[in-house]
Amino acid sequence: MKLYFVCLFCLFSLSACYTPDETVIRFGLSAMPITLDPRFATDAASVRINRLLYRGLTDFNDNFEPIPDLAHWQQIDNTHYLFTLATEGRNFHNGNYLTAYDVKATYDFVLDEKNASPHRSGLEMIDNIQILDNNRIEFSLNKIDPLFVGRLGIGIVSAQYSDQQIINKNPIGSGNFKLVDWSTPSRLVIQRLQDQQPIEFLEIKDMTVRVLKLLRHELDIVQNDLSPEIISWLTKRPEVRISKAKGSNFSYIGFQLQDPITSQLVIRQAIAYALNRQEIIQYVMGDAAQLVSAFFPPTHWVGNPDLPSYTYQPEKARQLIQQMQLSQPIHLTYKTSNNPFRVRLATVIQQQLKEVGIEVDLRSYDWGTFYGDIKAGNFQMYTLAWVGIKMPDIFRYAFHSTAIPPVGANRGRVNDPVIDQLIEQAEASPSLNEQQKLYRQLQAYLFEQLPYIPLWYEDNILVTNQRIEGYQLAIDGNYDGLKTVKIRAH
Repeated sequence: MKLYFVCLFCLFSLSACYTPDETVIRFGLSAMPITLDPRFATDAASVRINRLLYRGLTDFNDNFEPIPDLAHWQQIDNTHYLFTLATEGRNFHNGNYLTAYDVKATYDFVLDEKNASPHRSGLEMIDNIQILDNNRIEFSLNKIDPLFVGRLGIGIVSAQYSDQQIINKNPIGSGNFKLVDWSTPSRLVIQRLQDQQPIEFLEIKDMTVRVLKLLRHELDIVQNDLSPEIISWLTKRPEVRISKAKGSNFSYIGFQLQDPITSQLVIRQAIAYALNRQEIIQYVMGDAAQLVSAFFPPTHWVGNPDLPSYTYQPEKARQLIQQMQLSQPIHLTYKTSNNPFRVRLATVIQQQLKEVGIEVDLRSYDWGTFYGDIKAGNFQMYTLAWVGIKMPDIFRYAFHSTAIPPVGANRGRVNDPVIDQLIEQAEASPSLNEQQKLYRQLQAYLFEQLPYIPLWYEDNILVTNQRIEGYQLAIDGNYDGLKTVKIRAH
């Protein structure tokens, strides 16, 4: 480890002189967004940056309750909702005025099966969308859905420029920022409309290089994807500031349930007992995470406080493996991104599984290749995290048998009638109390069946140059702090 920091210092000392544009705030990313079309955005970077470029009809407060964004709503009856667009925030970046026609066009596109939007499965309760005038639009549902208002957070796209390829290259939203340049894959520039402050996102895959650029003032902000050793070392550097906040993004191990090995519950249980998650959090993650048993914490309204946890029991894991009618040791392929910290975490998991008789072939890929393989179901096991989850509609999106990509995110090809039934019963219930009961039952069943092994909620870590102020971390790790960040006056 000392050698590592000597190398870092040498790189820092020997780097050529660089004079950045001091009017630009530069944000270092480990991976760029895959799309700037909110109708298709599912990866973390895409969701977070699209959130800056677009506005949806609704949003959420810190208590996971839906609140108005572009529109206020009135529930006419159990299956009819009237939305009235607000007077503010309705100018698209090209000068056009956002109307109910743009709202309808956005949702019609998502609901059209041939467009294969991954958000379609969460909106299939919409039966009809009727424009009353430029400012009012009515949604009619084919079933009662108490969560419906919270589903309408997709960024509204201009009906005039609805082609997917056009939007991805030249997004026209009505958010606090507009796109300035994305002519090269590793550099994306947006501008804050309020004061024309430019924000430059730079893809720097290597964590060490991101830190080096931060120290050399080639970057101003780095958020997450840093090892505990680097964070500890940075705390001693007077030229940077470090902030830490608890996070809500759900990290997990996912499995291909059509695979002859990982489809067996006993192997998934053995892996769960073989993992010393607390040790990983303490020694690899620097105590910057909290153990979890499900998507939602017990404090969430659908959280299940009665769920136990898979404790570290390596002997039990070995016993389960011995029950399997497979040649020993068992061999599995484990995919992750090539982010150095993710590879390090995966390597520790690989070693823990080896100790109980599971040989793991660890394969790391660039983000685009890795994410493409996961969506295509081309894996046995992998690690990822769900970001920004607010509502229990995630269960249909991630686990219902009809939500196979590209129309959903059932990447492991889960096909369980009990899961489907509990999801459908919860969605059909007009009572939030009954939904709460059913979703808690569902989480208990998922805990038993382990299509995912819950890992942890990672804390959010922010490192900035001293010249930067006003950036606030969000619990889900979004980039909304860019709405208020500024360059400190000298």
